[in-house]
Amino acid sequence: MFRMSPPAALVSLVIAAAAPAVRAADPPAAAPVEVRVGTNFLISDAALFIAQHKGYFKEQGIELKLTTIEAGPKMVAPLGAGQLEVAAGATSAGLFNAIARGIDIKIVADKGSAIPGASYMPIIVRKDLVASGKVKSGKDLKGLKVAEAGQGGSPASTLNETLVKAGLKYGDVTHVPNMAYPQHLAALSSGAIDASVTTEPTLTKALEEGVAVRLPGGDAYPNQQISVLLFGGDFIKKQPAVARRFMVAYIKGARDYNDAIKDGHLGGPNADEVVAILAANTHVKDAAVIRKVTASGCNPNGRVNRASLKKDLAFFKAAGFIEGDVTVDQAVDDSFVDAAVKTLGPYKPRR
Repeated sequence: MFRMSPPAALVSLVIAAAAPAVRAADPPAAAPVEVRVGTNFLISDAALFIAQHKGYFKEQGIELKLTTIEAGPKMVAPLGAGQLEVAAGATSAGLFNAIARGIDIKIVADKGSAIPGASYMPIIVRKDLVASGKVKSGKDLKGLKVAEAGQGGSPASTLNETLVKAGLKYGDVTHVPNMAYPQHLAALSSGAIDASVTTEPTLTKALEEGVAVRLPGGDAYPNQQISVLLFGGDFIKKQPAVARRFMVAYIKGARDYNDAIKDGHLGGPNADEVVAILAANTHVKDAAVIRKVTASGCNPNGRVNRASLKKDLAFFKAAGFIEGDVTVDQAVDDSFVDAAVKTLGPYKPRR
């Protein structure tokens, strides 16, 4: 059994003009079709919440049922078993291992990626280590205690890429695995760890409180594919038209989200609306905090970064995290985003 999230509170917004309806390639059914979606209710799930709030799923004949699942890896089994149609989670060795074992799921769209120069999942370092000059760049991470939310996930690949570009190896740091993001702040403050690969809103809190700073030298992994949208095999095979309509709605939500991003934060022309939607639907209820956080990227045309996925999979294999034979081409299905873009046309930013 999964705990169903309560309906999101209505957000009082004044919208100058409603967006024109877009004709889907597959006409909606006479009665709405229920689609069950597993989510962590994170800011990087923005496209889902925007599309739901603005009625994009409804206009595609879909009734969205959001299910709270606390961690991405826990979504894989119900998705493969047909208990969910869709899931939103991070990339990981566990995801590739599930596909290698024959669990029928596919990566179908971008959910969260690193905006070049402003990654929402960077490496942060204790401020005193940088102030003292002990840490000046990635090469100075050698021998330090670095926390990750879990081994074999996208944070591990972020750390590996940073170390490799500094002439080091993944094993050249002392790994502190399986530390949840909210715990990073206290561990940095106490000196229990020296650095961490962290994400929002912990990132913003650590920077604002002066506990840590971004690793000097900038983000080593621009455009990293951090999290993805997944479809279950049953959904793809038994309800392909519904899956295509779902993607049309999702891409519309992703485009509204992109219109709200300016200089790596939510400061675009429709930011007020998007911030209100996220405050009503995510674990971060403070609109002021949402405005401050570093925005996650989300391709407005939906496609995932295959080069990034291939780089991560190669690392997972080299590190011994992969059990079986699997390729990125096996894992990814671009057909749904391709169909959605054919229906909607290419993304044109709002002016």
